[in-house]
Amino acid sequence: MAAVSDAAGAPMPPKAATAVGRFVWDLPRNALILLLTVYRAVVSPLYGQVCRFYPSCSAYALEAVTVHGAVRGSYLAVRRLARCHPWNSGGLDPVPDGHRHWPEGRMPRIVVLNHPDRYWKDESDSGPASDDDTRK
Repeated sequence: MAAVSDAAGAPMPPKAATAVGRFVWDLPRNALILLLTVYRAVVSPLYGQVCRFYPSCSAYALEAVTVHGAVRGSYLAVRRLARCHPWNSGGLDPVPDGHRHWPEGRMPRIVVLNHPDRYWKDESDSGPASDDDTRK
């Protein structure tokens, strides 16, 4: 097997080659995540809450690309956008589970926000009652 080398022709250590390979492999996914994040920050607030689905189409696309990668995530997002029309009743439409696993405490924020029933940990259950809990 040939050694991996940099632009100058010097051999790269295996860890550096793995890191470069991972960066190049994740580049399309990260570019789409950046575009979707900018869309959600700039354009989405102008529309308000008009989506008939939960999660919204932009949140669905962001989670799909995060969980499934650029190609399959884009396919799932386009398929979801095709279902978003006035004759569809909408409702709950979660992103299919992927095969990615994140280390403990490293779950992407969009996944936690789109699945509060699975990942949300209510801190008020374990601690003392707050002012909101005591008011009836």
